[in-house]
Amino acid sequence: MPEIVSLVARHGYALIFAVVTAEAIGLPVPAALALIAGGAAVASHTLNGPRLLILVLSGMLLGDCLLFILGRYMGWSLLGFLCRVSANPESCILRSAESFYKRGKITLVIAKFIPGVNTMAPPLAGSMKMRPHQFLRLDLAGALLYALAYGGLGFLSRDFLAAMTRGFQAASHVFGEVLLLAAIGYVIYRLALYRKHSAYRVVPRVQVEELARRLQDQEKPLIVDVRSHGYYDADAARIKGSVRIEPNNLSEELKNLPHDKDIYLYCT
Repeated sequence: MPEIVSLVARHGYALIFAVVTAEAIGLPVPAALALIAGGAAVASHTLNGPRLLILVLSGMLLGDCLLFILGRYMGWSLLGFLCRVSANPESCILRSAESFYKRGKITLVIAKFIPGVNTMAPPLAGSMKMRPHQFLRLDLAGALLYALAYGGLGFLSRDFLAAMTRGFQAASHVFGEVLLLAAIGYVIYRLALYRKHSAYRVVPRVQVEELARRLQDQEKPLIVDVRSHGYYDADAARIKGSVRIEPNNLSEELKNLPHDKDIYLYCT
């Protein structure tokens, strides 16, 4: 935090714009901390509030619109790429899709406050063919709420941040060691998660021709449609004889599937 406050004091608008834009496109940078430091700088009259707010909103919208456009044309391949750093990419995508399923388009307004969903929401909205003007309106509302929340926190806690900065400077060596240990612990934790979920990274697949042959057998397999809600249309074509289950309610849906048949799934 003290380093961020010091950098904001020296570089101001350009630094905060760069940080919020970088976070919007998925880079692991602390935009919330930059906004808190920016709010403190506004309180101390180092930065101009309205100008900073315009730059922050511009940076967020720039990054979000880029991902929205890419998501519109690249679909879930982009989502998979963005989730690649996640311990379990499938859960990363499904968590974001489930948020849209439960909360609808309002997800865009609160997405920036939810780790993981903040980066996934714009490309997910694009892949679901949301209208651009609707996306801009909701995304702007979310960016404004995010900027005012963390910027306002920094503005109201300027004196506390100054005292904390002096405390960090007085104990900089201890803080550095604690930070290093925390980083090592985080890396170990991520490696453990990666190993835990590695078995699920390879999904068994079947070729269309093989499935067609299986459907000619006397004991036909069961085909299940588990496409995400954003891509599923009840009136759209389905594989003949397939059954539809809701992927966001699997625990209940699985109880209705037979246990004496091979089951093939097709998804988004």
